[in-house]
Amino acid sequence: MSISLNKKTGINLKKGSSISLEKAGKTYDRICIGVNWGMIKTKQLFGLVSSNESVDLDGSVAIFDKDGNRIDLVYYSSLVSKDKAIVHSGDDREGDSKTDDFDNEIIEIELNKINVEATQLIFFLNSYKGQDFAEIPYSKIRIFEGNRREVREVLATFNLSSEPKFAGHTSMVMGKMIRHASGKWEFKAIGEAIAAPQISQTLDIIADEYL
Repeated sequence: MSISLNKKTGINLKKGSSISLEKAGKTYDRICIGVNWGMIKTKQLFGLVSSNESVDLDGSVAIFDKDGNRIDLVYYSSLVSKDKAIVHSGDDREGDSKTDDFDNEIIEIELNKINVEATQLIFFLNSYKGQDFAEIPYSKIRIFEGNRREVREVLATFNLSSEPKFAGHTSMVMGKMIRHASGKWEFKAIGEAIAAPQISQTLDIIADEYL
């Protein structure tokens, strides 16, 4: 499922920065996390011929309560949360071949429907085929108000571009949404590659280091 990028890009988040998910003192009703990435370009015949290698990244979100217990998981094999508040658009197994004008996977969230026990939502990526994050040309997320068919307002973007320090890593913790005691939500950018080849191992590291 793909939708075109809106011309507005919102706030450009940096690692460790955060934004409040409210407008004029009121929490947004519908927030989407769009994940976008590109294919790996390879060269052959002494660099005279290039080709694209598809990249199968899997965007997921794990939901935790105040005690750090995982109460739900939404990913390519479980597209809807138990409370029906979070819906995943489905698995994209290729990435963008030329431009980066599309969200490859989208996670839609109805904030007022989220399980009242949930206090943190952790968003992460896994490279299904084990492709190294240092070789993937770009990966980025944007946070917008609306749904997968209608972008009402882009609130923020966060660039997870390839970096040499990501070499040897096939998973990435993108960021997390935190519900405060007031009931207001904020999104915090993380952008850290982790050594966890499988989703189950990623979840273990998240529980140990990111709650």
